[in-house]
Amino acid sequence: MTLDVQLVGTTTKMAIVNLRPGQVVYSEAGKFLFCSGDVAMETKMSAPSSPGAQPNGGGQVGGSGALGGLLRGAMDAGKRVLAGESFAFTHFSTRGGDGLLALAGVLPGEMRAIELDGRTTWFAEKDAFVAAEAGVNFDIAFSGLRSGFSGGEGFVLEKFTGVGTLLIGGAGDFIDINPADYGGKLRVDTGCIVAWDQNIRYGVERVGRLNKQGVMNAMFGGEGFSLATVEGNGRVILQSVTIDGLAKALEKNAGAGDKKTGAGLGGIFSGSAD
Repeated sequence: MTLDVQLVGTTTKMAIVNLRPGQVVYSEAGKFLFCSGDVAMETKMSAPSSPGAQPNGGGQVGGSGALGGLLRGAMDAGKRVLAGESFAFTHFSTRGGDGLLALAGVLPGEMRAIELDGRTTWFAEKDAFVAAEAGVNFDIAFSGLRSGFSGGEGFVLEKFTGVGTLLIGGAGDFIDINPADYGGKLRVDTGCIVAWDQNIRYGVERVGRLNKQGVMNAMFGGEGFSLATVEGNGRVILQSVTIDGLAKALEKNAGAGDKKTGAGLGGIFSGSAD
């Protein structure tokens, strides 16, 4: 049974999910907006199993089964922390009729609902995960030390497999693009990449040479010394706003209102002249 989800909104998308009995959605802490009264919420260290699957390998209760489940939960939680996500998941389900559930990312921007068919693997930058249906597996992958440190986005990626609906979010507007349509390779600001499928090769390359012009490009061109590369014939999702750029803009304009009113001088020049 396909998850009934609608993405609504303009500057900030949110996912409106119509939960049916038997369906379970799990999300990272902080992504929940609102729900109807018949939606149950539970906080757990692990993602839910596929619908119909039995916990702990077929109903084994207590003893080594319980300990194994606890250890698996702790390992899963550790993976999420490495990927920049919350320690625990929030599980949503409904035991009555259809339930209403709303989720969103933490930054103004878009969302995508990706349908996993059990054959395709998706990778995403850290913090892209919003929520997923039971049956979608959350894991981590490594982009390599060189790619991670040079790319500036870290070398831990989020990895999604299984069957079901996956919701990812980012900043600004999204564009879906296939490098094969443009010669097979795209060079992208490292902060603009949101997610890509298994048919894409992700890497990092230096911007120009270590000469006068290369240093000028890196220091004053605003792109640093490296760009990300995506190659292959597959789907890549890019965002129009980088988190680093957003953070710098907020920092640059922090206290701008106080400066305009003279609050920075103790309010001597603020307020009415009467």
